[in-house]
This record gives sequence, C-alpha cells and structure tokens, in this order.
Amino acid sequence: MNRKLAHLLEPGLRQYFLCLVAFALISAHFSIPLAVIELAVVVILYLYFRSSTNKRKREIIKYMDSLTCSMDTASKDTMLHSPLPMVIFRPDTDEVIWSNERFLQMTGEREHLFDTKLSAAVPDFNPRWLMEGKSECPNEVEVGDRRYLVFGHLVRTEDKKETSCLATTYWVDVTEYSNISDEFYDSRPVAAILLLDNYEEIMKNMEENVRSAMLSAINQKLKEWVEPAQGLFIRHDRDRYLFLFEQRYLQTFKEEKFSILDSVREVLGVNNVPATLSIGIGQDANSLEELYQYASLSIEMALSRGGDQAVIKNRYNFEFFGGRSKELEKRTKVKSRVMANAMKALISDSSTVFVMGHKYPDLDAFGACAGVAAMARKLGVPCRILKEPGHTPAEEMENRLRALPEYADVMISEQDALLAADSRSLLVVVDTNRPEQVQAEALLDSCSRVVVIDHHRRAATYIANAALNFHEPYASSASELTAELIQYLMDPADLLRVEAEALMAGIMLDTKNFTMRTGGRTFEAAAFLRRAGADTGELKKLFQNDLNGVIARYDIIRNAKVYENSIAIAAVDHTVGRVTAAQAADELLNLSGIDASFVLFPDETTVFVSARSIGSTNVQVILEKLGGGGNAATAGAQIPDATVQEATERLIFAIRQYLEDE
Repeated sequence: MNRKLAHLLEPGLRQYFLCLVAFALISAHFSIPLAVIELAVVVILYLYFRSSTNKRKREIIKYMDSLTCSMDTASKDTMLHSPLPMVIFRPDTDEVIWSNERFLQMTGEREHLFDTKLSAAVPDFNPRWLMEGKSECPNEVEVGDRRYLVFGHLVRTEDKKETSCLATTYWVDVTEYSNISDEFYDSRPVAAILLLDNYEEIMKNMEENVRSAMLSAINQKLKEWVEPAQGLFIRHDRDRYLFLFEQRYLQTFKEEKFSILDSVREVLGVNNVPATLSIGIGQDANSLEELYQYASLSIEMALSRGGDQAVIKNRYNFEFFGGRSKELEKRTKVKSRVMANAMKALISDSSTVFVMGHKYPDLDAFGACAGVAAMARKLGVPCRILKEPGHTPAEEMENRLRALPEYADVMISEQDALLAADSRSLLVVVDTNRPEQVQAEALLDSCSRVVVIDHHRRAATYIANAALNFHEPYASSASELTAELIQYLMDPADLLRVEAEALMAGIMLDTKNFTMRTGGRTFEAAAFLRRAGADTGELKKLFQNDLNGVIARYDIIRNAKVYENSIAIAAVDHTVGRVTAAQAADELLNLSGIDASFVLFPDETTVFVSARSIGSTNVQVILEKLGGGGNAATAGAQIPDATVQEATERLIFAIRQYLEDE
C-alpha cells in the first residue's frame, strides 16, 4: 500500500514542458520547420501528461475514499459493539449526544437518555476532570449497585463558527475489584493501647475491696465499649490494656468521639477525683510490629498533651480526640532527679552547650535559657544562648544578664552558632517542642544531640529523637522545670541572683503572678529561687507598662465582643505589640462571666492570635484547628495570608466546632 501511495503522489512535469517550449522558441531563430516540429511534440506530450494526471487524481480520490470508508465503518462498528459502555456528551451543558447500547443498559435510561442531562442519569458523575485535561476520573463512580472507573478525552469542534467541546467517556466496571479492595482495607488490623493515666491518684489510700469494685466498674465500661468491634481485648498491666480490632470499626469510634472517655470519667476515686483514660491507636502500618509502635507513639502523645484523650497515628500524621479536661499535677520528684542526672551526663560530655527557646522569646523562655547556662557553668562547659535580632519581651532581663562578667560572651547569633557547632555540641531547646517554632531551625537540624525542656502540650509536629525529653504538660512553665533540674545539680549559692530572678520572672509570667496553673511543685521551685536571691519586688518592675502600652491595651479591650455568653473576642485592624495583646487577653478574663478570651491583630501579611482561659474552655484545642498550640489556659496562633476579618471568621468557626463537640 505504501508503494502504491508513493507512486500516486509522484511530483508533476510542468517545469520540464516550460523548458521545452522555451527551446522551441529559441529554435525559431535558426529554423522555422524545426521549431514547429518541436512545438508539436511538446503539445502532444503535454496532452498525454494532462490525461495521465487526471487519471492519477481519480485513482488517488478513489483510493482515499475507499480507505476513509473502511476506517469510518470500523470506527462506527467499534463504537456500536464496544464491550465497554460509552457515552459522548457536551461537558459544558451536560447534554448527551450519543451512547452505545451497553451504556443504556448500565443506566436504565433506554427511552429518555437523549432528553435528559447526563448528571440526571448518573448523579455521582462530575466531568470537571475532563476540563482539567485529565484522561481518568480520580474517583470511582457508582451507578446503582455497580462501581465504575471512567476514562475519556475531549475533542474541540466548530459549529457555525462557534467552538465547543465533545467528551467521549469509557466506563469500566470494577465492582468486584473494589469490593475486594474495600474488604482488604476494612479488615486491616488496628492496635490500641488504653491507659488509666491517673491510676495512682484514684487508687491511693483506698481499701482493697473498694479498689476492686472501682476497677470492676471501669473494666465493665471498657468491655461494653469494645464488644461491638469483636476484637481482642486484654489487660496486660494494672493500668494498661491492649485492644486489637479491624479497621472497619474505627470510623464508628471516631463518629462517637470516643465516648468511653466520658464513661470512664464517671467513675470517681478518692476525694471524688474522676478516673481518666488515655487511648493511643495505631493504624495503616506495614507490619504488626510497626502497628504497635504507632500505638505506643500515640499513647505517649496523649500523655504529653495532658491525658484524658484519644490519639490516632498513621504513617503520615496524628489525629486528636478529647483532651478538654483540666490537667492534674502528676509529676514526681523521682522523674526530676533522673532527668537531672541525665542532663548532667549530657552536659559534661559536650564541647559546647547551645540553648535557645521559641521565636520571639518571652521571659519564660529566656529564664529557662539562663537556668541551663547556670548548669553548664557549674559543670565547667562553655554555654551559648542564641540571641534573636530585634526587640523581644525578654530584652530587659537579657540586658541585665549581659552586664554580668559571666555573660560577657554568652549571647550569640544564629550564624555564629552554626559555625561554632561540632559533633560534640549539645543543643537545649526550652519552652517549645515544635521544630518550626524554635529560634534557629537550621541549628536544630545540624545538632545530633538535643535536649527538650517544655511544658506545652505536644502538637502533631514535635522534636523527635531527642537525647533527653523533659516534657511535663502539668508544669506551670519551662522555668519551673529548669529550676527543678537545678535543685539537683546546684546549691542556691551557686546560682547568680539575676539568674534566679530570670527563672522567677518566667514562672510569674506563665502563672500570672502565681494565680493560674500552679501546683505544689511551682511553689517549691519559687522557694528555691527565693533562697538563691530572687527579689520579687525587683521583678515587679519587669512587668510594668508605659502609658502608651496601657492605652493600647484598653483600646483592644474596647473592641471586644462576647460570643456564646462566655468567650470574648477582640479583633483590631492595626499592629500592636505581642506583649500588649497578651496582656489584653489576660485583662478580658477579669470581666464577669468570661471564661476564655481571644485577641487578634495583623502584622504585615500574618494575623496573630493570643488566647487565654480560666475555666473549662481549652483554648489550645481551639487554636490547633488554626495551626496554633500552647496549653489549656494559654495558647497562640499565627494565620498567614489572611485579613483580620477572615481570621476572625475562621476563629469563630473553630470555636463553634469546639462547642458542638462538647
């Protein structure tokens, strides 16, 4: 066929005839008869050429017609008798142009398909993916009790000088495959670790028969909760349970928001203290060993966030449920002593200790940094505190320390720290556990030995693989935790007075002068710092405000509105100091009936949110929905690329979700 087509399409000979006519005309100058003969020969050849050309054209047309007819017939036959359902429609108007018999059988629209829209025949089908240039529908489409994968493409057509599109789609029945796939995923194992996280508190000083009755009541509630899942449920320690079940039942637990948390809380222990349960769940693992590791990480996350909640971990992230109850102090001096000894060993084995807090460090972060510097000085190891450029809330305390000879070269920039770090350097991160919030994330990545000292409830992102993690969400502040470590490593006389005041200032800041989130350990740490020379009267000056700050604070309060009778929201359309915003949030809690407060203000393209609570409202859970964090009483968030109005609407939506979940 290729040779025939090539022969039919050979180039013409007109240029040769022109040359022959030219030669005949030239010959007329020499011999007229010769010229006449030449012209006669040229005319004869030309007539023959025209005749053969016309014949060739007719043959080409006939050949192409036969070829086109064959292709058209084959195409029509393929479309009509295709083993796959097919439909051609206009994606812009949803108008059906044509479909084969199998598609009519599939939809059951034999008589009326061409009088209706495709979406009416197949409601779950959305042709948007075709308009986006894709050739496969991203989701399966259900038609009756069958499920289909849809493939297709667009063809642009012109009708009356108007350009439109026609879509051709092919429907592949994958019902059996999808059912097998669903059954595979539904039957995958899920591991859950259940822990009575305040077992010691509710069981102490309790008679054996009362303890047995209480455990029996808790076990009965747990048994009733796990029974519908038909899984394996065993108690393998006095306060710990293992629950194995299939993936299909996990969604039910999610929808009921792990009601077992509320059920267990109905059981009261000594002094009417309710029992609390923490649940760590692992799913979507490649092996049973990895599944149990996920569950272990989840229960650790639940406890680090205060307990009384459920945490689910898959291979990508965490999911949180509950965690609204007020945190109870559960720390023991044993853990603090163990942590202090481990801290001593790590510092002693280091060439240099670098210490940093969160971005825009406050008095709590800087006080903890000063405490770590004091421990390093006691152990004879050089220490460097990262200094953030610009003004910070802890600037005045920083200047006081910098004036001491012991701190002449302690403050260092991020760039200098990166150059000075080596394989034996130790990095101590205080007052945050999230890598994106530290002052120098590059330094965190470059140091292989890291210590975390923090009191905030753990978020989905946290500093993993730390050599030492002193994380206590029940503590009032990072300064309190650092002061506890110092008590086991130093005498009060070894601590500089300004260092003691820096730690005391951090505790005072986060406890609002010992009025919020305080426990017995808080006052013990404060007493130690007082013996070390901390002057509370001198510290009072750190918390003084100038007149402009007071005016700005009350201007924020003037813009406040009450939401749901107990939540104050103050949104201002101009930039204010972060300290001023935090103080305004504290002031709003002094209003009668206010349980929680939120202050929003813009700073360039980001909206900052400062939140406070003195009641049952957990502001951390609310702000986590906006990418923030903190603890139940104090939290914050940064909302990028948003206006104050947009941020306020998102905050109200998060509050509404929180209240609906209660």
